[in-house]
Amino acid sequence: MHDIELSEEQVMIRDMARDFARGEIAPHAQAWEKAGWIDDALVAKMGELGLLGMVVPEEWGGTYVDYVAYALAVEEISAGDGATGALMSIHNSVGCGPVLNYGTEEQKQTWLADLASGQAIGCFCLTEPQAGSEAHNLRTRAELRDGQWVINGAKQFVSNGKRATLAIVFAVTDPDLGKRGISAFLVPTSTPGFTVDRSEHKMGIRASDTCAVTLNNCTIAEANLLGERGKGLAIALSNLEGGRIGIAAQALGIARAAFEAALAYARDRVQFNKPIIEHQSIANLLADMHMQLNAARLMILHAARLRSAGKPCLSEASQAKLFASEMAEKVCSSAIQIHGGYGYLEDYPVEKYYRDARITQIYEGSSEIQRMVIARELKNYLV
Repeated sequence: MHDIELSEEQVMIRDMARDFARGEIAPHAQAWEKAGWIDDALVAKMGELGLLGMVVPEEWGGTYVDYVAYALAVEEISAGDGATGALMSIHNSVGCGPVLNYGTEEQKQTWLADLASGQAIGCFCLTEPQAGSEAHNLRTRAELRDGQWVINGAKQFVSNGKRATLAIVFAVTDPDLGKRGISAFLVPTSTPGFTVDRSEHKMGIRASDTCAVTLNNCTIAEANLLGERGKGLAIALSNLEGGRIGIAAQALGIARAAFEAALAYARDRVQFNKPIIEHQSIANLLADMHMQLNAARLMILHAARLRSAGKPCLSEASQAKLFASEMAEKVCSSAIQIHGGYGYLEDYPVEKYYRDARITQIYEGSSEIQRMVIARELKNYLV
């Protein structure tokens, strides 16, 4: 992979993440998948390296350079293991991001340095059993009683839910106001009434703890309101650009790992007296895979540069996420095809890459939602 107008600092961060992923993540990915858990010591090391505070400025204990460096690092960690890439991306974007952008001075001082260092891990409690893409259709309620918020409800598909120290919970505070009646709250997961019901058994990224959560009379201080009352939906949606850049980079990393495995296999596997890479049908598959990876990377870095410059990039981030996630499934499928029957076995890594890649078309906004966002932006498109 050639450097694409990257600064020295961006290259250094990418190479650090790559060395770490190859040396300390990839060799253990299969074991973590079987255990359904990423090793705690590994997560602590990610915190020490600054990988868990990449959207947080130094003044708050983070390691922010720009979103290009962040996307490059997520790609590398995800190439080592998709589940670890998920933990990193979700913690940065919807764990640290809302506290950084909407927290009071006191809330930032309480949480941000620990989140940025990985001493605390964040989770994002928005989705409910009946409310996925229709994010405003929440049933979880928060009532202000005697200077405390009392929260009741159920949340679904909470990534990092079992590991998290801090949950950002969205609940209805003013039912009569519709979308303007949703608020966001900072809820320590140790709060009585905050219960992780179960960890879901998933098709892929199995080492990432995805949980169902119940809040039963979960009582927090009034000061734990995040942002203004009634601005919860805006807070949730404000992180979409950064979140989608992260998931796009995750998809790219998984797909790149699949491509590299297929390329190595094609060079070694001999059929009809020559390596299969010398058969035109296999060479064409690899050429297409390589091209799609590079196209996805360009789209991701373009969106990341816009985000870093403070420019609107909702459509660009959605395009990058949509293209990269759908590309990843195709590339991982081709990697299996190149391996033949061996690709279908757990002995080889490509079947795991295929399973891990599939979720990227669903979370942080499904492919259908991405197309809606892109189409909506076209109303203002200048021909």
